[in-house]
Amino acid sequence: MDRMTDTLAHPHLRFEPAAGGSASGEPAGPREIVILGSTGSIGTQAIDIVLRNPGRFRVTALAAAGGRTALLAEQAHRLRVGAVAVFQEEAVPALREALTARYGAGEPLPEILAGPDAATELAASPCHTVLNGITGSIGLAPTLAALKAGRVLALANKESLIVGGPLVKAVARPGQIIPVDSEHSALFQALAGGARAEVRKLVVTASGGPFRGRSRAELAGVTAEQALAHPTWSMGPVVTINSATLVNKGLEVIEAHLLFDVPFDRIEVVVHPQSYVHSMVEFTDGSTLAQASPPDMRMPIALGLGWPERVPDAAPGVDWTTARSWDFFPLDEDAFPSVPLACRVGGLGGTAPAVFNAANEECVAAFLKGGLPFTGIVDTVAAVVDEALASGVVRAPNGGPHTGGGTSLTVADVLEAETWARARARELAAAAARTPSEARA
Repeated sequence: MDRMTDTLAHPHLRFEPAAGGSASGEPAGPREIVILGSTGSIGTQAIDIVLRNPGRFRVTALAAAGGRTALLAEQAHRLRVGAVAVFQEEAVPALREALTARYGAGEPLPEILAGPDAATELAASPCHTVLNGITGSIGLAPTLAALKAGRVLALANKESLIVGGPLVKAVARPGQIIPVDSEHSALFQALAGGARAEVRKLVVTASGGPFRGRSRAELAGVTAEQALAHPTWSMGPVVTINSATLVNKGLEVIEAHLLFDVPFDRIEVVVHPQSYVHSMVEFTDGSTLAQASPPDMRMPIALGLGWPERVPDAAPGVDWTTARSWDFFPLDEDAFPSVPLACRVGGLGGTAPAVFNAANEECVAAFLKGGLPFTGIVDTVAAVVDEALASGVVRAPNGGPHTGGGTSLTVADVLEAETWARARARELAAAAARTPSEARA
């Protein structure tokens, strides 16, 4: 049993508010926050929460990719942060110009950090909580840096846990990770309703995306524009496509397994189009506890920033005066094979999840450029996973044949597997693009 599992499954056993202060003896005054991915969906909503609660939170630093320098400069000025970071070094001149235009004469500009390690440096900077809202596996290094520095990690970057599960769990202290994904936040809350031994299974809900109810044959010809039209959530393009293929749900199943140490055969996915019930926990007496709220990410973000205290009015509650119905459907694994594939990959452990995730990111990019059909995304990912297993690319945590547990896995192992998977996925996607669509069908 790993060190963080029991505490995550029983959040009421940890972070009890200290008298006259907050969690774990935190000094009175605003809680200092670092936001990674500040110009993305998670980051902008987190900033909204901070600005509405100035006495509770203070942002000390921001990090972003670098594609939206004007927005980053506006955020930095409004929050009065001490440092900003961009992944893209070439964005520094535009960022400096935007900051200069935003700040008044005599106002000191924040420190600017740039490059692949900039967000990682900020993640270890002095603060109470780091919100990791970066998209993709590049969030792994900042996740590890925040944990090693002793920061509370509000984790929205599921990929860092997916690709580096053993690495993350080896350095995380009990209660140090607060999940921000709506599904895992729901499980985190519902698990407080019973003892660890009383949990029968986790039920992860999925909206079903824009193609719920379609057969595999009906999915073959869908376009990127259709796949980007999510019926419930407003997200970035990669996450939106992952939601359409349900790869996102497969990643969330792996994340739930890692966070709460529940076996894959006791984690179930059900389709819930209304997205009000964010996930559920079934206990051994037959009782099921569900966490419900309107589809608004500000609630789980606020919980991640403020835990163990809730932030009042973080998001609207359910309007019980209005008639409504909530539907639940079993997952069609033939049309959406990504979830069983993810469970298989998660069970293998080691670098298998890194291969899965990296190959998917490349296949999503190819689909958005018109180089892969929609169903080709998961088909190609599965092919890359199979080749990785056959060729020995997948490395197990203990160095043995795909065993679980252990911490001998290294960041270099993960990066090596990702590099191979990306290259192979691009090769297969390019080959598919050269194949006439009739032959692919």
